[in-house]
Amino acid sequence: MKPLLAFSRMVDSVNALFGRAADWMTLLACAISAGNATVRYGLSYSSNAWLEVQWYLFAGMVMLGASYTLFRNEHVRVDILYGSFGPRARLWVDILGIIVFLLPAMILLTWMTWPFFLDSWQRGEGSQNAGGLIRWPVKLILPVGFLMIALQGVSELIKRIALLRGLKPEGEAVVEYERPLQ
Repeated sequence: MKPLLAFSRMVDSVNALFGRAADWMTLLACAISAGNATVRYGLSYSSNAWLEVQWYLFAGMVMLGASYTLFRNEHVRVDILYGSFGPRARLWVDILGIIVFLLPAMILLTWMTWPFFLDSWQRGEGSQNAGGLIRWPVKLILPVGFLMIALQGVSELIKRIALLRGLKPEGEAVVEYERPLQ
């Protein structure tokens, strides 16, 4: 179990880095948006490239921030029954959810979006807008994001199994459930 927990910690640390990158992308997108609005309405000038940068940053925020959200255990749950279960039952629900829903979906989405990126990269696809950006970098974010969610799912699966076996994951792993305030 120790090598699996070491792998889990490595995935967690990579996704923590992606989470910090997503945080900075949020700040940068807000600054660029404010700058675009100021220049557009103050100087009557606009740039398609700067508008597309905002879209690219938004894609990065969502796709790279999703795996970090799963790592922090802050993802959306259907709470109707989960909150009333005991700790061991919650672990089993998490394990089944990861195996039956999360991993198959993320593996399928990674597999489906890779050719989408690859085609764009091979063709050197660019924006159809005048002054726009190349497209393949933003399309690469899709398979990378889905892959990182899948890897984080494996990490969460390892941590849940370790907890069922009486082991406590090290590091900043978050496996406790906190009922949302309503």
